Amino acid sequence: MDDEDTAGFREPCAQCSAVDWGVSDEGRFYCRSCHIVIERTKEVVDPSYAPGSSRISTIGRGTKTKKPERGRRWMICEGFQFILRNQANALLRLGVNPHFKDEVLCQLWRLYLQKSRQAYTHNPVTTATFKVRGPDSDSAAESSVVSAGETDAEANLSSAAGSNAESSSDWSLCSGSVDAASYLSPRLRRTRSLMTMMKTLALIHLALIWIREPLTLSDLLRLVNEGHVPYVNAYEELPDEMKLEGKDSLIFRVESVPSHRVVHQEAQTLVQFLQLPAFPPISQQSLLHPALLSMRYLTDANLPDELHLWVCRLMKRAGMADQTFNTFDASSHPVLPRYDIQAAALIIITMKLIFGLDDHTEWDLSNEASDRDRTGNMFNLRRWYRLLQAALIRARQRRRRDVARKQWMATKPLYPNRKDKSVVMKKKRVAEQVQVCFEKLSSRPAGVERGDPSSFWFCWGDEDGADGPSLHQKKLDGVLTLKHNVLTPSNAAYWHPALRPCNPRKCRSHYSEVEPTLPRTFVWLLQLFSFLLDVKPAYLYEEVLRVERRVVGSKTPRTTATTGPQTRTAARTRTRTETRTGARTRTRAQTRTRTRAQTRTPQRGRETGET
Repeated sequence: MDDEDTAGFREPCAQCSAVDWGVSDEGRFYCRSCHIVIERTKEVVDPSYAPGSSRISTIGRGTKTKKPERGRRWMICEGFQFILRNQANALLRLGVNPHFKDEVLCQLWRLYLQKSRQAYTHNPVTTATFKVRGPDSDSAAESSVVSAGETDAEANLSSAAGSNAESSSDWSLCSGSVDAASYLSPRLRRTRSLMTMMKTLALIHLALIWIREPLTLSDLLRLVNEGHVPYVNAYEELPDEMKLEGKDSLIFRVESVPSHRVVHQEAQTLVQFLQLPAFPPISQQSLLHPALLSMRYLTDANLPDELHLWVCRLMKRAGMADQTFNTFDASSHPVLPRYDIQAAALIIITMKLIFGLDDHTEWDLSNEASDRDRTGNMFNLRRWYRLLQAALIRARQRRRRDVARKQWMATKPLYPNRKDKSVVMKKKRVAEQVQVCFEKLSSRPAGVERGDPSSFWFCWGDEDGADGPSLHQKKLDGVLTLKHNVLTPSNAAYWHPALRPCNPRKCRSHYSEVEPTLPRTFVWLLQLFSFLLDVKPAYLYEEVLRVERRVVGSKTPRTTATTGPQTRTAARTRTRTETRTGARTRTRAQTRTRTRAQTRTPQRGRETGET
């Protein structure tokens, strides 16, 4: 390192005539032979500058007459195409089917461009919302150049976008792209369903379902959150000749990752806009089917493997095992399935059937299992709860730390206009200085250390770093009884809230209203699977109600009412039903009795008179 720093200084030493110089920690030159220090010093740039020092710096905005540098002409759909390509390449590096990009995603992208009349059509949409100005010949020549590394679809799109760009008489002065103004028009976004950053995730989700890749929407959003799939600040990977400025920042700038509900709704809207045919069938051998997907969530939640048999029975009872229910078809099943949410809802309902989850039955069954367990092979809900609660607390703390260390500031910040450039650059510099201070105080890097992605949150077993012992091989003998040579849950009661569906136009969810009255064990189980899927408990609670309507419906036995301070809503609903039914039964019985009495009295009178 010293040889590189002193390469330009070749004067001999005044004391020993040697030419062997080094640089000390203070930046002074010294002779390695006689260790004499001379007055020559080397300027060292300190990258760890902390705020509060006396150094003053300014950021010049430049002269107003300076002409900004411009790249080639490009359209917004080209930018989204580069982002989609980078996202697909990231998924391919993670092990997704190689046919995902070329055979599925590219075809969906071409179909979208054709439906939105942006490319692959004889009647493309042209916009003239901005004023014109003479095009530059050099930029016009660059607009027709396609890089050699682009695929066939990208080449076709680039040529189509280049022709549209050249047909317009000028380049927008307030943005780097040609058609940024049209993407910011609410009417055009609504009528043409223009692409957004959120729709890139929706389009990738549809492609994953089409190819039956075992990557659910919650898995995709988790990869995006962890940074394995580019989404936030994905515009930084665009080519240098595609200048992003002005209105482009409002289109490509993303500040947060969308939720599961929003992306699923966007995918549902997109599949209707594309008018896709029936998807390939999701059979029971597919990893997206609830039968196999529930096994994965049971493993992550450290639940016994025997519980999977009861999940499959419940799934058949609900009519969710058929492939027609799990396969999207615009004619027969027009609703895009939520495979991960449905599998979690089936597990929760199965736990309610077997353990009760009314804050009383599950603990009584745990006590009985502890008394009967002589070998330690029985599953105990109390032990499982304590184990999962400790692991859940640690996992939540890790997630909060990762979010706190995540760097949301882009290396290439966008600014809506040139007047705000100095402010944006100053904020970026302050963020970098805060990051350096954080690294010094915490003695570790501020950024999140990204490891290999995994489909599981927890690791159960005896190896080092595990979250606890595995309970997968435990038996359910403590909660099952043999009746008529058939294993039956010892719990004979099943509680549920009111199952009448609400009007989606008037109300969405009542979870915040009923949550205080629900059993605490049931609420905790909702929170556990909500953490595994990274969704809100209210979202999962709605899916539990949907599955319960399919399983229970109006055939719920009235003798299954449970008692307890946490089940007041369900108990009141059943009590009112039983009271009304009992009153109606008593009224009908009294009416029949009076009718019989009135009928029998004249007969007796006639018999007495005749006698």
